Amino acid sequence: MAKSKDEIYSEFYDLVNMTPSELKDWLETDKSKSVGQDSGDGEAIGHKSGKKIIDIKETKKDNLSEDHYDHMSKVIGYIKRHKAQQPDSDIKESDWRYSLKNWGHDPCKEIDC
Repeated sequence: MAKSKDEIYSEFYDLVNMTPSELKDWLETDKSKSVGQDSGDGEAIGHKSGKKIIDIKETKKDNLSEDHYDHMSKVIGYIKRHKAQQPDSDIKESDWRYSLKNWGHDPCKEIDC
């Protein structure tokens, strides 16, 4: 059964724990640009996603489009899958963390880094 828009919205905001300004600053870093799969134009899929996440978080709930909700669902799935692959090693300076941050989730806000 498909999730309702309210469920998607709630889960998205539970998982995306970076503010738009934190995400904007992060996406400008070399570390942000160093990870992820190229989307075909030289920019990683996750990096592009981060830009969409900023747009979503800066849009009032009543003004969110179907495309916004589709992307929110994609973000939820990515973060859940990627969190499940947490490495045993230190994550603070890891590609794993950098990739999650591109998708708006900083695991160091939840666990001690």
